[in-house]
Amino acid sequence: MAERHSSRILLESGTNEIEVMKFTIGGNLFGINVAKVVEIMISESVKPMPHAHPAVEGIFKPREQVLTVVDLPKYLGMESEKHPKDIFIITNFNKMYIAFRVHTVDRISRISWTDIHKPDKTVSGGADSVATGIAQCDGELVTILDFERIVAEIAPQTSIQISEVEDLGPRDRNERPIWVAEDSILLSKMISDSLRKANYINLRMFPNGQEMWDALRALPPSEPVEQNVALVITDIEMPQMDGHRLTKLIKDTPRFKNIPLIIFSSLISEEMRIKGRQLGADEQLTKPEIGHLVDVMDHLLERQDASRAE
Repeated sequence: MAERHSSRILLESGTNEIEVMKFTIGGNLFGINVAKVVEIMISESVKPMPHAHPAVEGIFKPREQVLTVVDLPKYLGMESEKHPKDIFIITNFNKMYIAFRVHTVDRISRISWTDIHKPDKTVSGGADSVATGIAQCDGELVTILDFERIVAEIAPQTSIQISEVEDLGPRDRNERPIWVAEDSILLSKMISDSLRKANYINLRMFPNGQEMWDALRALPPSEPVEQNVALVITDIEMPQMDGHRLTKLIKDTPRFKNIPLIIFSSLISEEMRIKGRQLGADEQLTKPEIGHLVDVMDHLLERQDASRAE
C-alpha cells in the first residue's frame, strides 16, 4: 500500500536546517533531503525498457503517472536480489518525478547543515563521488547522496545543457565578478563551463554557503562591495550553510544587501519560492535552466547599473 509522505517544508526562514529521510541498502544507511520526497510506497512490478542505463530498472504507473525506476543498489554497486518488500522512494526535483528502489526506509531526522560534512576525498572518489555529505543523525553516520548527480549521469539530457548558452548567440565579454555557491562537484563544473561560455569570465566558485559568507566578511571595508562581487548565485542544499541561510545573512547585512542574488536550485517549488521571497532573493530559478539563468543575470546586472546611474 502506498504511503503519501507529507514533504513538510520547514516553516522557519534561513534556519540552516534540513530534514533527512534515512533509508537502507544492504544494511548501509543513506539519506535524502525530505524536500525531494513526494511519496514512499512498497515496490511494484516494473516494465523493463530496452537500451536504458544499466541502473534504470524500467517504468511503472502508480495511478495516472508513468515513472522511471532507478535501481539504487545496482547504481551504487551494491547489487542484491530484489525483494517484494523493497521500497520505492518517489522524488521530485529538477521538475522530474523519479522512483528510487531501496531496501527499507527509516525515520526522518531534523538536523543543522553544520552537522553535514563533505566526505574525505580518499573515500569519496573525488569528482566522481555520489555522496554530497556525511551527517550525524541520532547518533548514526548517514551518507547523504547527490541525487542530482545520479540522475545527471543516468540521463545527461536532463541536466545542465551548455547548448542552451550557445543558442543565445555571440555575447560580449563580461568581467564583472560573479560568485557561485554549489556543493556538487559535477554541477559546479557544468555551471562554471556554461557561464564562461556565456562570456562571464570572472567567476569565483564556492563549495558551500559558509565559505562564501566567510569570503564576503573578509572583503576590505575600504573597497566598494561591487568591485569584488557584482552578483551571487546560490544552490539551496549545501553542507555547513545552505542557500537560504546564506541569502538571509546577505540580505540582512546593510553592506551586502544590494548585491543581486539568484537562488538556482533543483528544489524550487511554490512553497520554496515563498520562502526565498521572504528572505530577499532577487530571483529564483529551477535547475537545469542555464540559458534562463544567463538571461536573468544579464537583466539584474543591467538593472543594477541603471540604479547607480540615477
